[in-house]
Amino acid sequence: MTLPTRIILIGPMGSGKSTIGRLLAARLRVPFVDSDARIVQCTGVDIPTIFAIEGEPGFREREHRILAQIAREDQPMVLSTGGGAVLDPRNRELLRQMGKVIYLEVGLEEQLRRVQHDRQRPLLQVEDLATRLRELAQERGPLYRETAHWRVRGDGLRSDQVLRRILRYLREQA
Repeated sequence: MTLPTRIILIGPMGSGKSTIGRLLAARLRVPFVDSDARIVQCTGVDIPTIFAIEGEPGFREREHRILAQIAREDQPMVLSTGGGAVLDPRNRELLRQMGKVIYLEVGLEEQLRRVQHDRQRPLLQVEDLATRLRELAQERGPLYRETAHWRVRGDGLRSDQVLRRILRYLREQA
């Protein structure tokens, strides 16, 4: 049985893309790549600083360039994207071509619980976090569904449970 050589995790902030991505990469014995971490590595500054200087449009352009660069790398991997990567239609197409795209879906309550104290996410530095998360979900949810080959709901599940569901899906698809 041959599993896909590239697995891409998409989903909202706080859906567990980085955590699940690391676990999945370790299980499959392939590198884990986090597109946000790659942006920070290439620029030498954190994402809030990029947002402060260049705004969201500048960050999104950097994000697209990094994803295009990652797509050209000829190696198996598990890739975790930023929550807004799907906003750019070029990224949606690129991700689908790159490998098997899995949408890590979580509900508003779970997402709120996971990100409410996070100060590193520029788009979440608002007074009414629940409203902001709801707005982002309305905008991005359809784009996640459009981009993904499959989705897994993570509400109330531990990371190892989500991992098992993903591995079962990948085996069934092989």
